[in-house]
Amino acid sequence: MSLNIKPISDRVVIEPLAAETTTASGIIIPDTAKEKPQKGTVVAVGNGKKDHTMTVKVGDIVLYGKYSGTEFKYEGKDYLIMREDEIYAIL
Repeated sequence: MSLNIKPISDRVVIEPLAAETTTASGIIIPDTAKEKPQKGTVVAVGNGKKDHTMTVKVGDIVLYGKYSGTEFKYEGKDYLIMREDEIYAIL
């Protein structure tokens, strides 16, 4: 999963995981009713700030806010770029 993007400072590039297509009881969710994913894989990490080293690393699966970060498309794939402090947890 190498990406030719190097975020600066404390920013992280995340590839969102696919949204759920069925519920736990087996009901199929249509595309119009799906929620934005809140889980993704870290694909690139910046160097951190002067007095702060980065906690996340490439390959970590993380939880983030529903409306966190900025969405962008690169080589046909969707990604998010956000500050490390917008990440809630590492799974």
